[in-house]
Amino acid sequence: MSRNLIKKIAYIQIALLSCFLIGCTKKEAETSKTLNLAIWGNYIPQENIDAFTKQTGIKVNVSNYASNEELLAKIQAGGAGFDVIVPSDYMVEILAKMNLLQSLDKSKIPNASLVDAKFLNKPYDPSNTYSLPYNFGVTGIAYNTELVKKDITSWKQIFEDPTLKGKVSLLDDVRETTAVALKVNGASLNTTDSKQLDTAKKTLLKYKDHVKMFRSDTVDPLSNKEVAVAQAYSSDALQAAAKSGGKIKFVIAEEGGASAIDNVAILKDAKNQEAAHQFINFVLSKEANSQFVKTVLGTPVVQGVREQLPKDLQDMAALFPTDSQLQKLEAIQDLGDKTELYDKIWTEVKTE
Repeated sequence: MSRNLIKKIAYIQIALLSCFLIGCTKKEAETSKTLNLAIWGNYIPQENIDAFTKQTGIKVNVSNYASNEELLAKIQAGGAGFDVIVPSDYMVEILAKMNLLQSLDKSKIPNASLVDAKFLNKPYDPSNTYSLPYNFGVTGIAYNTELVKKDITSWKQIFEDPTLKGKVSLLDDVRETTAVALKVNGASLNTTDSKQLDTAKKTLLKYKDHVKMFRSDTVDPLSNKEVAVAQAYSSDALQAAAKSGGKIKFVIAEEGGASAIDNVAILKDAKNQEAAHQFINFVLSKEANSQFVKTVLGTPVVQGVREQLPKDLQDMAALFPTDSQLQKLEAIQDLGDKTELYDKIWTEVKTE
């Protein structure tokens, strides 16, 4: 083989390698400019997504889920490709135990220092190793005052009032919905007592004819008068109230209910961890958290945001429950293997 031919082959090999490397670099660059976010429906303002993209050049792809269990199932299926997720408190603990979460690099999240201390260092993530708060919310009763001409104050009332038969929506969430039946019967929503759980199951089955649908996104069903009453997350209920011109009323039930801190976290196999840290830092800025409260109507987690809100939001009871109301609420806990007890109830309720 001639020396010139060898040189030509070498040049071709170098050229091909260069093209390959350039192609890979371009692909990696494109990937780094995209963030895959898994979050509850109606839970992030478009203004925040647009502002983040304008600030960083990173495009945000948004996927929604209706329950923590659905989020877990998507992650376990392996094809989700999520970078940042927004699980509730007890689900953070479950995901951490399953080694599915990336430890947060706080040096890349300076806005973590702005988070109100009352939302930090909770039992599900004691040092906030894997998560930081995104929103505090409560689950209560929302009802359309054009369809219901009386004050509703309790879970028992929506079950036992014959005029509400077939007009009620319950959350499509095993722990949240079971919590209602447990609270009606005076039990903790984290009980593992078989008798208490059996009583709760019987309550749900007894009044199932009151339930028109199991649905976690309750904004449209309430606003469009598909249902008269809904078990609802406070932020959804307040969005429905705004959409309906104030015709939707939200109350924390007399028996109590669930409260939750929803969190931002990064999956361990996230492809875009740098972008994920940037995103978490962004949503914990005062500007982004303030926009979140104004749009999504969730409770602020960043210090000083409440004081910047319009007066009507500062005084909104659903955003800032009283101490006496908070004492009636419980955070859903990870029950380990005992969760199967709830899953069995849920299967019976949904299928019968």
